[in-house]
Amino acid sequence: MNNVLRQQPAAPQQPSVDLVKLRAYLIGAVTRDLEQSAPPLEKRREAIQESLVHAYQQTRLNLPDSVRSQLFHDIFDDLLGLGPIQGLLEDDTISEVMVNGPKNVYIERKGKLLKTNVQFEDDNHVLRIIDRIVLPLGRRVDSDNPTVDARLPDGSRVNAVVPPVAIDGPSITIRKFGKFKLTIEQLIEYKAITPIMAEFLQACVVARLNIVISGGTGSGKTTLLNALSSFIQNDQRIVTIEDSAELQLHQEHIVRLETKPSNVDGKGLVTTRDLVRNALRMRPDRIVVGECRGGETLDMLQAMNTGHDGSLTTVHANSPRDALSRLETMTLMAGMDLPLRVIREQVASAVDLIIQVSRLRDGSRKLTGITEVAGMEGETIVLSDIFKFEQTGISSDEKIVGEHRPTGIRPLFTHRLEAAGFRLGPQIFGASAADILAQNRRRR
Repeated sequence: MNNVLRQQPAAPQQPSVDLVKLRAYLIGAVTRDLEQSAPPLEKRREAIQESLVHAYQQTRLNLPDSVRSQLFHDIFDDLLGLGPIQGLLEDDTISEVMVNGPKNVYIERKGKLLKTNVQFEDDNHVLRIIDRIVLPLGRRVDSDNPTVDARLPDGSRVNAVVPPVAIDGPSITIRKFGKFKLTIEQLIEYKAITPIMAEFLQACVVARLNIVISGGTGSGKTTLLNALSSFIQNDQRIVTIEDSAELQLHQEHIVRLETKPSNVDGKGLVTTRDLVRNALRMRPDRIVVGECRGGETLDMLQAMNTGHDGSLTTVHANSPRDALSRLETMTLMAGMDLPLRVIREQVASAVDLIIQVSRLRDGSRKLTGITEVAGMEGETIVLSDIFKFEQTGISSDEKIVGEHRPTGIRPLFTHRLEAAGFRLGPQIFGASAADILAQNRRRR
């Protein structure tokens, strides 16, 4: 403890405390006590508190209550939480936390990136936090496996990259999940969607249409998927398949499946495609794939075409037409040498609706289009826009101004909605007969 105190040059009689060294000393003392006593998990917090008070008393320091309280809080975060970023994760106004090495920590708040004054001690400190996240999930990260996807207990998605791949030090990216999932009502309140569009989507989910949610990174695909899942009836068996479990479905009859990486011997790998195939043998009423990224797309399309109606999934794409191209490309990744026309026929037959979500320049997330997959015309899949978001300007505070509008086209699957008990009047689609004729001429 000789190094814990150091004299200030201007006032030698007034000792100041090197909080970094004091913190390191207290953590070391508490860690040694825990190793000796090995308290049960439910008593661990109380044991840390007692050991910390005892170690602090041994220093014979008398710090102000506010400093001591903050010091203890930081040590608890380091021993039981995720260290310096624990406070950021507890802040409900923060949607993303990004650690670019030990000295550069950024956050996203209300769609804007901000640098914080939060810092780690060094690279090893960041690595310890990464290990604390991934080890309970049976995953690993090291120089031979420098990247890893994981999740926190609350469902927040974590990506970590370590040297030698990460040149400037270990990197952590955490996309937070709120304590409560956003409901359709809240999406309406935030003007991400209109009540009419919500009513239409509810009818589509209940009528067991196959739906693909398309959008870029961070556009709100999973949020919308969670919201739409609330329309699934409680008497249906739902099987969810994800790389890292983050869906928050609240129905009673749910089976949640998650991929598994290979072990140190390169064995034990379980892919999304393996889980999709297995799900077909589980008597599902609904199959929900968190995101299609590869060859599992072919199995998903085949499931949609063989009686598993009402399936939902997401893809990364910037428009409904791009989403179709992505589905075609990912189907080819299954390794099957299929003609392009056959793939397109599979897609056109399987997918009923594409919902486009976007993150706009002001950071807001909106549902920017609902598009019907209307079949094939020659070699081309026909798409019909049912609702679209049209930007009309930018406000004085640099917010996007616009409105959601129906195109006037009634979807071809209207009879399926009526069979499910939804009789949507013409006001839902909001156009005159002349408008509908004009729109039909412009169908892609």
